[in-house]
Amino acid sequence: MVSVIDLNGKEIEKIELPNVFREPIREDLILRTFLAIKSHERQPYGPNKLSGLRTSAHYHGERHTRYTMMNVEMARHQRLHGKTVPFLHWQARIAPQTKGGRPAHPPLPEKDWYQKINEKERKKAIKSAIAATSIKDLVIKRGHKVENIKELPIIVEDKIEEISKTKEIVDFLKKIGLEEELERVKGKKVRAGKGKMRGRRYKKKIGILFVVMDDKKLLKAVKNLPGCEVVKVKDLSVKHLAPGGKPGRLTIFSKKAIEFLEKVK
Repeated sequence: MVSVIDLNGKEIEKIELPNVFREPIREDLILRTFLAIKSHERQPYGPNKLSGLRTSAHYHGERHTRYTMMNVEMARHQRLHGKTVPFLHWQARIAPQTKGGRPAHPPLPEKDWYQKINEKERKKAIKSAIAATSIKDLVIKRGHKVENIKELPIIVEDKIEEISKTKEIVDFLKKIGLEEELERVKGKKVRAGKGKMRGRRYKKKIGILFVVMDDKKLLKAVKNLPGCEVVKVKDLSVKHLAPGGKPGRLTIFSKKAIEFLEKVK
């Protein structure tokens, strides 16, 4: 039995958890499913097919011809020659090891990144990830601050789906003892490497997941909380429940969402 709380954090009733919360935790299956889902979102990439080839450079290595490179201790690359600026005269081009040459082994846009996942495996991974939200050790292992929480998962009355203001949802989270968690998700750090130049300068924390039956107004309230998400129970995925393929995300369920999970076999 687990408690259902109201918006003031007080217990109003006890309910039995659905069988899905008794599913064995399969971290290997969760990771495999997560990687398969991420591969479906991956965008093909690669250089332009003419990259490094837009040049008038040509070969000068034939014997017994004018401007030959024979016997002049010069590598026989394709080189610029003719009406060009002086400092580019005899400049090597095209070959991968030359300045401005073509890429040697570039990524191919036609490469297929798509990973397949069996339907039974995918469903079992979702059930396993749902069950992991009720295990306090796994939630703490992910870094969530839930030491003040008596029991998991956190189940709230259906009125939570109608909250539309961020201040109200913050007040509710503080009342149930998640003030430290709210402080934790505010932190961010600068990414190492070239990702800083590619629109992903900061690495942010993963916060609370709200699972609801109908997203009436809650999304509007939660979207201002860093790292927090709202998802309908019918749209639950390993991507939501186990970001990075690691189970145990701190999750708050509405009572209707728990009732929906009772139908899951």
